[in-house]
Amino acid sequence: MRALKYWWPAIAWACVIFFLSTEVFSGANTSRFIIPFLRWLLPQADAETLARIHLVIRKAAHVANYFVFGWLVLRGVRGEARGWSWRRSAMALLLAVAYAALDEYHQWFVPVRGFAMRDVLLDSVGATLAQMSAYWKYRTTKFEN
Repeated sequence: MRALKYWWPAIAWACVIFFLSTEVFSGANTSRFIIPFLRWLLPQADAETLARIHLVIRKAAHVANYFVFGWLVLRGVRGEARGWSWRRSAMALLLAVAYAALDEYHQWFVPVRGFAMRDVLLDSVGATLAQMSAYWKYRTTKFEN
């Protein structure tokens, strides 16, 4: 039960990511909200430009979601230990990337979604940035809390 204290945020975020991988958050569904907002924000933009911005937003969401997930997994791996270590960071990164691949595999079975290796790579970038920022935080604050 003690380990759950450190792992529950990562588990909860993994559930959020799983939900975001359903049909509800497919490109076709998110475009119904994002494209009108972009059209309002950028009234001079043509449809192709809006579609590209929508794609960039969706891909940036991969990086952002896995940045958060990478931090939370590091918290779980770290547990009660203090400080920062390459081993814990590498383990957190490995777990986050493995979950990214598993999540893309899950999308293979969602009718309007599919497996995309580039999305696993984007997720990996987010998780890597989390580990880099954790290292930076450690170097500047000694990761006391």
